[in-house]
Parts: sequence; structure tokens; C-alpha cells
Amino acid sequence: MKVGIVGGTGYTGVELLRLLAQHPNVELSAVTSRAEAGVAVSDLFPSLRGRIDLKFSDPTSSSLQDCDLVFFATPNGVAMQQARALLDAGVRVIDLSADFRITDVALWEKWYGMKHACPERIAQAVYGLPEVNRDKIRAAQLIANPGCYPTATQLGFLPLVEAGCVDTDHLIADAKSGVSGAGRKAENSLLFCEASDNFKAYGVPGHRHLPEIRQGLESAGNCRIGLTFVPHLTPMVRGIHTTLYARINRDEDFQALFERRYANEPFVDVLPPGSHPETRSVRAANVCRIAVHRPQDGDTLVVLSVIDNLVKGAAGQALQNMNLMFGFDECAGLAQIPVSP
Repeated sequence: MKVGIVGGTGYTGVELLRLLAQHPNVELSAVTSRAEAGVAVSDLFPSLRGRIDLKFSDPTSSSLQDCDLVFFATPNGVAMQQARALLDAGVRVIDLSADFRITDVALWEKWYGMKHACPERIAQAVYGLPEVNRDKIRAAQLIANPGCYPTATQLGFLPLVEAGCVDTDHLIADAKSGVSGAGRKAENSLLFCEASDNFKAYGVPGHRHLPEIRQGLESAGNCRIGLTFVPHLTPMVRGIHTTLYARINRDEDFQALFERRYANEPFVDVLPPGSHPETRSVRAANVCRIAVHRPQDGDTLVVLSVIDNLVKGAAGQALQNMNLMFGFDECAGLAQIPVSP
């Protein structure tokens, strides 16, 4: 199967390259970058020496329409400009940006601050969270790959919202991310001297992942979701840790509820009672680890959810979606054991 990547120089792009290079059913035929056109992929990313022989090509001159599937690992606003022509040519597309995630166009434009260039394709897009939309993903031509915070948060809340056993009007998500979540760009707040030995919240008045999380949970639970979502920047490269709070309105065996919900999910690991998952336990792997707590047997449930933001939160989930779309083993190319230390 021929695969192309638009935007192969960011952290998500190189993670896609790393994973695709190990996939048994994929021929990587095009990797685009306007700034690096003509440069060998392995020159920019020496970790891929001997694994990928391609050079970056300009998006306007590449053979993307000859691919069976194209990934967009681009900033928000790019895929909606370029995906239409590929879709019209019969190419299947997985967009790792936010361009097709939110079904309400006006809401998307409000949060992302730009006019949507391809609104007619939004209804066609399938939200690529396999634990919810596996069957729809198999038949999709266009996948909106979920964001990293939304993946960790939704997987942690889903069993509770689906079961209707918590107060869905007052959910709280306290989320922390490594600096790679902001992308590979020059920005003062992401410089080593600024981010190292530091910890801060941001986007407290409203973060653009909020409507995506709310949309997913409302669809899963067929109910209104009230959510306070506060992200934080932590001094690490990879990883997301979400601490989720929900007020109990009906007693359940919550551990058993989570174990049943994810029993057949290859990339969700519900840990034993009393566990505290760490971000390093998922580093470089396409897995979400979850622990469920009820402190002091009180009326508040605390769910801990960790992922690698570049893998299950981005490139790995995109490959998981690709495997479903093309009938491959869902775990193909994704069997990596987490890296430790």
C-alpha cells in the first residue's frame, strides 16, 4: 500500500515516519515539506538512516494522488485547503490536525480563529477514536485523528459517561503535557531555559481542545457535558497525564466497569486497583494506561489516564486508524514496548 505524508518535519511527522518504517504492509512513497524539499529524510532525522531513503518533496510537485492513503501532519488550517483534491481523486486521508474534528463549523471557526475552507467535507469525516468508532473508521475515506488531550481525557471518562453513573454537568479534567505537544517550532515559552525546571497552567479561560472533548463525550453518553478542562505544561519531552474528577450519582463497581469496557481494546490498559500510572510507562508506545480511585470511599471518583502524546495521542493512533481502514491487523506496526528509562 502506497502512503504519503504531508508535513513530515514536525514531531508528529517524524513519529509517523518512525512507525511507518516498521509497518509490514506499507510503502512510503512521498514525504512533503516546502522548507526541506530536496533534503534526504535521513539527513534531517539521522535516527531514520538505513530505514527511509526518500527525500522531502514540495507538496505541489509530489505524487500524493498516486497514494492509497495520505496523512496530514500539518498545522491547523492546511489539510482543509489541500485534502479536497485528494479525496476527489479517491485517496483516503487521515488528518492529524483539528481541521475536521468538530462537526459544528461555526464552533470550529470560533475556537480556531479562521474560516473553514472545506466545510462540505466535515460531515463525511469520521472521528478517529477506535475505542468508540471502530466500525465507522473501517469504511471511512476521511479520518479526523483525535487530539492528544482529548484522547487521554475521553478514554478516562468514557465508561462513566456511557454508564450514566456520574454527574456529567460537573466533570473536571486536570491535564499535563510534555513540551513536544506544542509542536516543533521556535517559541520563547518552549525554550529549554523557559520550560525546564518549571510547571505552569495555560489556556484556563478556554482551550481549543475543550469543544472536541465535550463533543465526543456528549455523543458517547447522549447527554449534556459540563467540563472544566485545565491543561498544564510540564518539563518533559513526551507524555500526557490527566487527572479526572467526577461526582458519583450511582454506586457501581467502578473497577469492574472500566475492565469490562476496555476488555477487548488492544491499546487501553486498565491497571489493578490502587495503581498510579506514570507517563514513562507509555513512552513511545501506542497505549493508554488507566487507574480508577475512590478516595476515602467518598462521592468523588478520580481517574488517572496517561498516554504518549506523539503516539496514542497522534501518530500511533493514526496508524491504528490506517490499519482499520485497510483491513490490516489493528496492532500492525504498533507492537513497540514502552521505552524505559
